[in-house]
Parts: sequence; C-alpha cells; structure tokens
Amino acid sequence: MTGERREGVRRIKLSVNGVTYEHEVEPRLLLVHYLREGLNLTGTMVGCNTSNCGACTVLLNGQSVKSCTLFAVQADGHEITTVQGLQSNGEWHPMQTAFHENHGLQCGYCTPGMILASVSYLKENPNPNEEEIREALEGNYCRCTGYENIVKAVQQAAGQTS
Repeated sequence: MTGERREGVRRIKLSVNGVTYEHEVEPRLLLVHYLREGLNLTGTMVGCNTSNCGACTVLLNGQSVKSCTLFAVQADGHEITTVQGLQSNGEWHPMQTAFHENHGLQCGYCTPGMILASVSYLKENPNPNEEEIREALEGNYCRCTGYENIVKAVQQAAGQTS
C-alpha cells in the first residue's frame, strides 16, 4: 500500500520516466539520492546540496523542482521525469537537440538541470525573449559557458517543445 509506515521506513510508489517503481525508503532520503542511488539515474546531478545550483532539477508532474529539496516520500504517487526520460522513441527532446546544436554545454554538469528547467519554463511561456529566459534560469548555475549558448538553445527550442 502506498504511504504505508513500518519501523522507520515508508513504502512509496511513483512513476519515473514512465516506469512505475515501488520501494521502501527512509523518510529522510532525498529524492535526488533515491533517483541516483536507488534507480541508478545518474543524469540527475548532486551539486551544492543546498538547492542553490539547480543541477538536481527534475520534473515533478511536469513542473521543474530541485530534487535535493524534496524527500522521496514527498514524490509518492507522483510522476517524475529526469533528463533520461525526455527522449522519445530514441529521439532527443527538442531542448536536448537545441543544447547540442548551440553548444549549450561545456563540462555538462549543469546541463540536465538546465534542460529540465527550460522544458518546464517553455510550457509556461512558449515564446520568451532573452531577458525572460535569463530570469527563468536564475536558479540554475553554469560555471563554464557564460549562459550565452544556453540562452540561444532555449530560444531555438521555443516553439518546438510542447
């Protein structure tokens, strides 16, 4: 049963990248660690551990969230999408393609979080200008690219994402 409590653990059931998982977890287990260590979805990065950098960004029911700020038990009954879950039928998501074509990455550490935050943002504002994109990505840090190519990638993807 979802949410069942037993001696310091909770049973959770959630969908990650379209696959349903059911596990017993400690109530204090962060979602980012559940994804990385429990499900081996290492595309979700651990950056600052303080919710400042955005490297751990995932989609929770389609909205971007920092998975280091949520416990796995809070995701119980919800749908999570990681960067690995964006592709469809072996094809990259338009945002992934745009990041690749515009060189919107250098070391790549921030890229999964940037991509997921951008996908979520374009659902809210499908035709943003440069200033709006920069403001929307304020919670995601990149130490390598200076954001120019990241902004170009989001601009390219605008109108292509659903």
